[in-house]
Amino acid sequence: MFTLSITLVRHGETQYNKEKLLQGQGVDTPLSETGVQQAEAVGKYLRDIAFNYVFSSNLQRAIHTAEIIRRNNTHCSGTEMVLDPLLRERGFGVAEGHSKEHLKNMANAAGQSCRDYTPPGGETLDQVKLRFKKFLKALFQQLSDEHGRAGAPEAANGTAAAASERAPGGSAEDGLQEASVHALVVSHGAYIRVAIKHLLEDLKSSLPAGAKMSQVFSPCPNTGISRFVFTLSPSESGPVLSAARCCFTNRKEHLGNLTAAEKCGGKEMG
Repeated sequence: MFTLSITLVRHGETQYNKEKLLQGQGVDTPLSETGVQQAEAVGKYLRDIAFNYVFSSNLQRAIHTAEIIRRNNTHCSGTEMVLDPLLRERGFGVAEGHSKEHLKNMANAAGQSCRDYTPPGGETLDQVKLRFKKFLKALFQQLSDEHGRAGAPEAANGTAAAASERAPGGSAEDGLQEASVHALVVSHGAYIRVAIKHLLEDLKSSLPAGAKMSQVFSPCPNTGISRFVFTLSPSESGPVLSAARCCFTNRKEHLGNLTAAEKCGGKEMG
């Protein structure tokens, strides 16, 4: 049995985010100047966390954000970054490149809510969830194979020890003292919302004391941070999830020193 943490981070702002346009998978835009500043801010916020693994969507806005976080980190600057298409944003089909208002109009014309509507050529929410479930299953198997019997890596132990000496709540290390292995995952707004919903509703992750559901399920801002801790037990058919806990979702304290304009990013729009 061993415990691992997953820190989910949304990429920094792009020009499409700023203009409230859907990117999805077909529009692969770079970070804006503000997006780079946001990525630097989240990188500095997470700089002392000993990530053993770094995973990113293979779209450039996520890759650049992950690279900046890794470069700022005092432990994992040399850690290999794995680019995984399973972490790509939800595909919005023919709606990509258009405004969210355009998507709403398409949904209204089809007699559906915008959140549940799938544009022609796009992915359903269930298809996005399936991608995340495949990523999570592969991650659990890999980490269980590599660490399930070997114990905690030295760097992870250092992080846990440092975290245990700090007051709980509001710290970049929240929840890490419970885990021996730490993974950073950089993805996208709509994808992360689907992932969080699966982790809470399907995997029954426990919530932090006093957590408000409106905050837990709120749209993830650019470079918003969420963290979950999982305990896995070995079995003949592979690792079994014994316990799951949500430490926090959509945290954005690291953006506090940026201007109001720099803090604002596209909500769930790529």
